[in-house]
Amino acid sequence: MSKDKNPYNYIEDYLLTVRSKGCFTVTQNELLEKFNISPKTLNQNLFRLKSKNQIAQIRKGFYAIIPPEYSHQGMLPVYLFADDLMKSLKKNYYLGLYSAAAIHGAGHQQPMESQIIIEKPALREIKNDKLSIRFFTRSKWNTVDIIDKKTDAGYIKVSSAELTALDLVSYSSKIGGINRLLPILEDLAEIIKPSKLNRTAKQYNQITTVQRLGFLLNAVIGSGELSASLKKLLNESTYKIIPLSTAQKSKEGEVNSDWKVIINTDLQI
Repeated sequence: MSKDKNPYNYIEDYLLTVRSKGCFTVTQNELLEKFNISPKTLNQNLFRLKSKNQIAQIRKGFYAIIPPEYSHQGMLPVYLFADDLMKSLKKNYYLGLYSAAAIHGAGHQQPMESQIIIEKPALREIKNDKLSIRFFTRSKWNTVDIIDKKTDAGYIKVSSAELTALDLVSYSSKIGGINRLLPILEDLAEIIKPSKLNRTAKQYNQITTVQRLGFLLNAVIGSGELSASLKKLLNESTYKIIPLSTAQKSKEGEVNSDWKVIINTDLQI
């Protein structure tokens, strides 16, 4: 196509073709290559498509295609484009924390913020009036703890219920504190398998997270079977007295001798 020909209708038709293949995303480079047009011409037409709520920019050069059923929101659910986004960034990832818990049916509300665990280096959060994604980093994880969940766009990687519980405790100071995660943890406890929790915790390589989760499951939620699977792991290790909440400056409080945890925050059960 010549550079001076208006490609607007061509782009719109191409987006329909992409959607017909079960894909909800397109990149700027893909469109430039497809239509052989100048970046200025493409940007002008992308602006028109955005104004009509037919596409939404997720990151620079990466766009979500908005089908009619989502045109009112002007944005797709994150699970429909996260896998494509991470592939475009060449990042290993999984949907985690409250986002994963919601997929597992834990919690009574969809979280306003989507949370994705990635390998280092970190990514800047994506935040605007229609979208909020926070990225958290881990150096590595065991792929056996990652589940491929089917979506209308293919598959998305999600942490298992067991890994989700450990992550919630590990990142608690960054996601609202211990009390916020307690009702989610209570729901997750109904689907977590003791043997899987023991295996996942053994690979997690954070003994302090195992202590905190074990204490919460045992003393707060009352799941003796799950906490016993973690206590078995602790009995094979050396561990020290630690504060329950890392978000609190105070390290004073009653010490739970079973888990060697200082209860340094008011627990709202």
